Amino acid sequence: MEVKDYMKLPYTRLVQEINDESGHYFYGRILELDGCQSTGDTLEELYESLNEAMEGYLEVKLENGLPIPMPESTGDYSGRFNLRLPKSLHQRLAIEAEREGVSLNTLALYKLTK
Repeated sequence: MEVKDYMKLPYTRLVQEINDESGHYFYGRILELDGCQSTGDTLEELYESLNEAMEGYLEVKLENGLPIPMPESTGDYSGRFNLRLPKSLHQRLAIEAEREGVSLNTLALYKLTK
């Protein structure tokens, strides 16, 4: 396979909006391609720069004969998993969710994606 072929595959792009001491920007990475990441001032800039980073990443891997992971299939995942936690943590999270006016599931999802 060539770079253009890999670029067409459905890799998982994770995008995060950042507001910190350096300003407002977007950070993105390709989940399956360790170290393949970029930033942009807008979503459009991020998408362009992430594609450029991905292209460079793939070129280096191919030139050096290194393995390239294939995209993960979302069909392999149900979107559910069970988690056991201490009663005190469960209580603290439930109280926080109630204060925020959201479900415990929504709060947990928010915390996991931060």
